[in-house]
Amino acid sequence: MRLERGEALFNICNKIFMVFFVAIIVFPLINILALSFNDGYDAMKGGIYLFPRKFTLINYKTILQDPTIYRAFSITVAKTVIGVAGHLLITGMAAYAMSKSYLVGRKVFIRMGIITMFFNGGMIPTFLVVKSLGLANNFWVYIIPVLFSFYDMIILMNFFRNLPESIEESAKIDGANMFQIFFRIVFPLSLPAFSTIALFHGVYQWNDFFVAKLYMTDKSLYPIQYYLYQLLTSTGAASSAKAGVYISKAFTTQSLQQATMIITTLPIMLVYPFLQKYFISGMLLGGVKE
Repeated sequence: MRLERGEALFNICNKIFMVFFVAIIVFPLINILALSFNDGYDAMKGGIYLFPRKFTLINYKTILQDPTIYRAFSITVAKTVIGVAGHLLITGMAAYAMSKSYLVGRKVFIRMGIITMFFNGGMIPTFLVVKSLGLANNFWVYIIPVLFSFYDMIILMNFFRNLPESIEESAKIDGANMFQIFFRIVFPLSLPAFSTIALFHGVYQWNDFFVAKLYMTDKSLYPIQYYLYQLLTSTGAASSAKAGVYISKAFTTQSLQQATMIITTLPIMLVYPFLQKYFISGMLLGGVKE
């Protein structure tokens, strides 16, 4: 009886905590959305929480009126898609090889990788290496330096080690080589792990602007994050003069900031529900037949 009461009390406390936890996450997002649709100078008065008080689309129109933003958006989409695909391919194949205990030099490779998790060359040596490789002002600077992650490799490696060896043995008996086993058997069975890594790396690629700030001077290769960063740092007299008197009275730097936050986070928020279903386990059920 006491145990049932204790469980009931725990469930109530847990639900209250979860409601509070969700509220402190959701409320700021709703508040930012409301401010992004509100008149900038009216928002400066305060008192806007869940709904805009003076609805307007001028914040979004001001941001989207420059056609170069669409090229920046296409650069971000391209580097996210290509970056995630390349990252999964290189990291996944390395993890599959390292998951085999018979790999020659496996322990040495793992120790070397662990060292890189705690020590790195620093920003200036990295900059010099990237520049010497001819990646400055090159689209591939977004892709090549982050093709491999030892941390992600460990996650995938541990997942691969839990796969039943009988699946691979059966494939080898049927004449499949290592590449066929990896792409046709291991990869489909490891979708939960791969989707998690894809989401993490995709969010990184989408949100990253520091690489462009370090290595890019070609404006045609700016990603959306860096383009909007520049837009925010220059929204003053120049933007007001460009947009006109009426628009200059309708938005502020803060209102543009809220709108850019919505624009940059919305794609990730839309993609996440489609990847979340792969986070569950149980993909191996029925994978080995008696």
